[in-house]
Amino acid sequence: MKKILMIFIASWVSSAVAAQAPAASISSPSKTLGVNFYLSATGEPSYKVFYKGKDVVADSRLGFDLKNQADMANGFKVVSTKATRVDQTWEQPWGEERFIRNHYNQLRVALREASGAKRKMDVVFRVYDDGIGFRYEFPKQASMESLEILHELTQFNMAADHAAWWTPAQAGNQYEYLYKQSPISKMGLVHTPVTMKTADGLYIALHEAALHNYSTMNVTGANAGNISATLVPISKNMPTAVRLPIPAVTPWRTLQIEESAADLMTNYLTLNLNEPNKLGDVSWIKPAKYVGIWWELHLEKTTWKSGEKHGATTANTKKYIDFAARHGFAGVLVEGWNTGWDGEWWLPGGGNAFNFYTPMPDFDVAELSRYAQQKGVYIIGHHETGAAIENYESQLEDAFAFLERYGMKAVKTGYVETGEELVNGLYHHGQFYVNHAQRVIDIAAKHKVAVVAHETVKDTGERRTYPNIISREVARGQEYDAWSADGGNPPNHTAILPFTRMLSGPMDFTPGAFELTLPSRPKNQVNTTLAKQLALYVVIYSPVQMASDLPEHYEQHPDAFQFIKDVAVDWETTRPLGGEIGEYVAIARKARNSDDWFVGALTNESARTLEVKLDFLDADKQYTARIYHDGKDAHYAKNPGSYGVKEMEVKTGDAISLQLAPGGGAAISLIAR
Repeated sequence: MKKILMIFIASWVSSAVAAQAPAASISSPSKTLGVNFYLSATGEPSYKVFYKGKDVVADSRLGFDLKNQADMANGFKVVSTKATRVDQTWEQPWGEERFIRNHYNQLRVALREASGAKRKMDVVFRVYDDGIGFRYEFPKQASMESLEILHELTQFNMAADHAAWWTPAQAGNQYEYLYKQSPISKMGLVHTPVTMKTADGLYIALHEAALHNYSTMNVTGANAGNISATLVPISKNMPTAVRLPIPAVTPWRTLQIEESAADLMTNYLTLNLNEPNKLGDVSWIKPAKYVGIWWELHLEKTTWKSGEKHGATTANTKKYIDFAARHGFAGVLVEGWNTGWDGEWWLPGGGNAFNFYTPMPDFDVAELSRYAQQKGVYIIGHHETGAAIENYESQLEDAFAFLERYGMKAVKTGYVETGEELVNGLYHHGQFYVNHAQRVIDIAAKHKVAVVAHETVKDTGERRTYPNIISREVARGQEYDAWSADGGNPPNHTAILPFTRMLSGPMDFTPGAFELTLPSRPKNQVNTTLAKQLALYVVIYSPVQMASDLPEHYEQHPDAFQFIKDVAVDWETTRPLGGEIGEYVAIARKARNSDDWFVGALTNESARTLEVKLDFLDADKQYTARIYHDGKDAHYAKNPGSYGVKEMEVKTGDAISLQLAPGGGAAISLIAR
């Protein structure tokens, strides 16, 4: 009888919570998406999200566990609520969409503790038709001058145990993992973005925006589709995750919500939640394509370290400069140019040997700077730190002054390390590293250098505020095809990225491999067809795209190489044409300041036929379509190099049928006449 009574009471309490009237509510401009804010009888804040009348996020708590002061988790009362509306359009200096509409309704809930110190905390919701963002704000107050956050109690309790795509967090390879699919309840501690699909076909992507002076938010899945925020602590020996002076704001917690996977690709919620450009005139930031001394290092044709096989020599760099100038590439990346590569730099402490303004003796930086400028090309610098951040920071000003002096308009940074922690024992994705990454962006902007960051913290839309952080890696890129023990990225990897990692921002995936079977690495190969390599230039967005293969391999395929030379990297607009997570994707992009369009389509291990409807073309123009397609016998494993090229005249309303081979793809240039 006692057990039955307890079950009845639990059921009654649950029903009472569900029926509780919200303390405040806000809906999106079209009223399709809404948020309810609740305050329990004990003053515990929580929220719910609904889409077209159905729960998307069930009752989920808000608040913090703090160090050396009472937690901010209950005992609150609502002081005031304020609703505002914003509808504006802003222009990206570069990007996948030139003009972005920022249209939302905002709800600010001002909370104050009912007793004790009577500390204040606001919760701010911004509700769009395609998602929500919310964050905590701590106004200036006499009762609290600073805080140390042990745990953020934010929950994202989904309405059911949805299918989810994710990579593990706080693991040795950082973000560089193949994606797994499982129910939320089986995913454990994972990175964001994590993308989910409901049983009735709604797509939800969970992430964060405007990550500044805070710890990275990972999330943990649990039974029934419950998800909780899990902040990266400062270190294993220090449970504190975040130290903040007051006043302060947290990053936005974001949910992007769409009725199709394809529409996720043009959901700009994360960008909209970042502040506008703070750098002023950024006309010096130029989207571009580049080549470089990189793939030959991964294939062990040459080496980063000095010696007979050293790759970053004056003569070899001039060869790449000549190739770039001949084919219209703006930059030449050079890795292994500076001192510090000769030791075991990848082991803890090894990166302390790196010097970022001292070239190796066989790399004449002054001559190469002069030679590149003469050819209309610039050298892209490379700063591998080996995760020895303090060594890097001690040289930052001199290192970026060096880049500016020698005309290096961009730098690729790297933070390779062998575990969860940096050399100084702090976590790679904790507040210390987030702030370091911002210092690099700031000093780079001072010297007018664009940053392409590898092994860094995830993108949360900072490129809107600081447009010189132009691209990142932060996922498993194409270099894994050269040496990974599992044989390289499987074909479905690039059919997952557009719906997961790419929701956070541009990716330096380094596509463009034409020699796909890798004779020097017989246990590995690039698990795509050649035509799919071309499709990646459109599908995997970045304003800096590398033609990653060796010059001699491109010269063997002039027809296919033409697409890499033609394809744009800066876009007026982007149109998703279709896709499903891990299966296929097709996307069209219109070049900025041009009437030309480019299309990329790719598939997983399965062959498929796609019908590309050209209804996005301008109605008053004719186009020459140049189609780079898989050969009839193409197969990513058996015959990856088989491809064909054909031309046809097209106009809006026409359609092009694409036959994609297993692991294959297609690329189309649509040149206005």
